[in-house]
Amino acid sequence: MLGYVTPYKDELKIREYNLFRAYYCGLCKTLGKEFNQAVRMGLNYDFTFLALLLSSIDEHKDQIKAEGCIANPIKKKPTILCNPYIQYSAYMSIILVYFKLLDDWQDDKSFPALFALLAYVMPVRKAKKAYLQKYHNIRQNLKQLSELERKNCEIIDESADTFAKLMQEIFMPPFLKDEKVQRILGWLGYNLGRWIYILDAFHDIEKDIKQNHYNPILLQYQYNVKEDVQLFIKRVKEPLVMSLTFTLDNIAKSFELLDIKYNKSILQNIIYMGLRYRMEQIMEKGAVQKNEKSL
Repeated sequence: MLGYVTPYKDELKIREYNLFRAYYCGLCKTLGKEFNQAVRMGLNYDFTFLALLLSSIDEHKDQIKAEGCIANPIKKKPTILCNPYIQYSAYMSIILVYFKLLDDWQDDKSFPALFALLAYVMPVRKAKKAYLQKYHNIRQNLKQLSELERKNCEIIDESADTFAKLMQEIFMPPFLKDEKVQRILGWLGYNLGRWIYILDAFHDIEKDIKQNHYNPILLQYQYNVKEDVQLFIKRVKEPLVMSLTFTLDNIAKSFELLDIKYNKSILQNIIYMGLRYRMEQIMEKGAVQKNEKSL
């Protein structure tokens, strides 16, 4: 359910693209330094966006340094040095990825998920100690989401609302003292979570039919096993596009209320073009791979 928030590369300047990658590398290195090297494999662009957004509303400009990487130790690449927002994003990534892996193991008995969980045992303890309330709130929202899935909730908005509240929690760092900024970030995160959840459910329609997994779209629009899957997808696409477009509009309106000090053009690219392009890819082609690691 992660990895959907990406820039629209075709409209990025080379300098902007390199700067976005520098935040990605900075977050990746922070995960390695704060926790262990294995958890760097769980990094995705959603948390890079969070680190970029939070860093861009601060008065202090981020420092960039050319550094090597375990993936390419010879060629040094621009990297944003760790700041409180990158560190916070790393901790939130640990908590959410841990619970996702745990859910995959409990629901599907996925041995790859169980194996990956071993790398998160100590990191999640450290993250829990640093952000105890966030840990409990995220766990509670995921527990509520699991309960809705267990009951086969037929209302998309109800399931999406639970995941949206989880993202709202993540987008509100406790160390930000400006309550107005907190509310704006929370509303942006809420709508981004709603958008991710519904788009992910649409993306998984065929897989969930084959594996007999919970999917609120199948339930709300009353999919029948005798119905052709492609015809069903065509039937539900229009109302879902309308709902997702409305949610994108709320994301944009929230963003416009923020006082962005730096990186505005990159953030505008993601919010106005990247999210919409990602949605159109999935809605029209359905061939986009989730959790993309590179652009």
